[in-house]
Amino acid sequence: MENKANNTIQKYNMLSYGDCVVVGLSGGADSCALLQYLTTIREKLSLRIIACHINHMIRGEEADRDEDFSRQLCESLGAEFRLLKINVPEQARLRKESTEKCARDIRYEFFFEIAEKYDAKIATAHTASDNAETVLYNLTRGSGINGLCGIPPVRGRIIRPLIDVLREETEKYCVENKINYVNDSTNSGDEYTRNKIRHNVIPVLKEINPSVIVNISRMTDNMRCNAEYLYRQSEKYLELCLVSVKDKTYKAELLYTCDDAIFARIISILTAEYSFIPEAEHIKLIRNICKNGGEVQLSADLYAVCRQKLFRITRKSKPDRALEVPLQIDDDIVINNKKISPEIFTMSEFNNAEKNPDFVFINSGDYDTICNEAVFRYRRSGDRFSPAGRGVTKTVKKLFIEMRIPAEKRDSILLLADGNDIIWIEGVGFSDRYRCKKTTKNVMYLTVSEMDPKGDRSL
Repeated sequence: MENKANNTIQKYNMLSYGDCVVVGLSGGADSCALLQYLTTIREKLSLRIIACHINHMIRGEEADRDEDFSRQLCESLGAEFRLLKINVPEQARLRKESTEKCARDIRYEFFFEIAEKYDAKIATAHTASDNAETVLYNLTRGSGINGLCGIPPVRGRIIRPLIDVLREETEKYCVENKINYVNDSTNSGDEYTRNKIRHNVIPVLKEINPSVIVNISRMTDNMRCNAEYLYRQSEKYLELCLVSVKDKTYKAELLYTCDDAIFARIISILTAEYSFIPEAEHIKLIRNICKNGGEVQLSADLYAVCRQKLFRITRKSKPDRALEVPLQIDDDIVINNKKISPEIFTMSEFNNAEKNPDFVFINSGDYDTICNEAVFRYRRSGDRFSPAGRGVTKTVKKLFIEMRIPAEKRDSILLLADGNDIIWIEGVGFSDRYRCKKTTKNVMYLTVSEMDPKGDRSL
């Protein structure tokens, strides 16, 4: 086992001298073998080892037993120990997820929390046996090439030193090194799909070919090579199709004519930004709209849209038409992940500030003409606007069409209004009545920035 783990670490450059490693420790044979193995190379690589155990509060006294065992094992091996005790069944109900998925999500959330704190890598004890079970499970779900790639040896912070080791080899390693381990009673039943594959499918395949797990590992290596090549080719083709980086639009006709394998990979690349994995039916429908136009709903608020021969993946939220947020000076206003920062300058101060390339003239207006009861809101039926310096008044809808603003983005554009009087429109500027003039004494300047939905950082 040690030789296989050494070769895997070297092959994928998993560890460097002085690394901190967070080890997922369940107390089972695989994770105990991994922890033991890492302690044997700790001194050579000057590793800091932190073992993380999660008590899911699913198996009562047995779960408490595993917790105590894991703590004692860490003490005996000189590894740091971190514990998360959490009621997973209750969390699953709150998150509206299966217990199995919820437990997995919570595990990785905990691992990443500790890893980010110590700038560490995360070592999980997935084996070649786990990899084979994953591939077979993906096959039953009608997976494509990605599913046949199995469990990746390295993914971001996550490393899997035992990915070429068989489960029976980890158990043998524990016996040889006099490392005790515990058995999870849920692994003996067939309630979970993976257990059914482990207990009923794998044994039959081993009867046909005892080397089936090794052969599946070899296949997943080949599949990963193929998938990486397709990914590189798809990125190159996607660049050829790009029309606008800002609007994330692509030439629909060019997308439609590309090879099926490249097209599917391109859609996966575009939807990955939204944490969405498209299925075969999505790919089929999206290719159709690239030819004929239209849109495909991918999730509650995620759409693939093709209009005027331009393709994009976009979120379409339904803004609150009744939303009204009062204008506040010198205080940031946050509306649906957009931060608006109003500032007041004297005209002389503004003239100096305007030399800064970050300033955009359309975002400046005559402050003294703006009612202090003005509010930020979204467009409403009948809204009309007079663009500065053009001497015309038109509906906001017509203005957006002329500006070729995608239909799915129009309802999320912010307006500053006094009743039905539109003072300013995001990305358009102040109306003719409120623009800066020679007589302007005080200038209001508006900065609008997108915010990361997961935090307060501006993108």
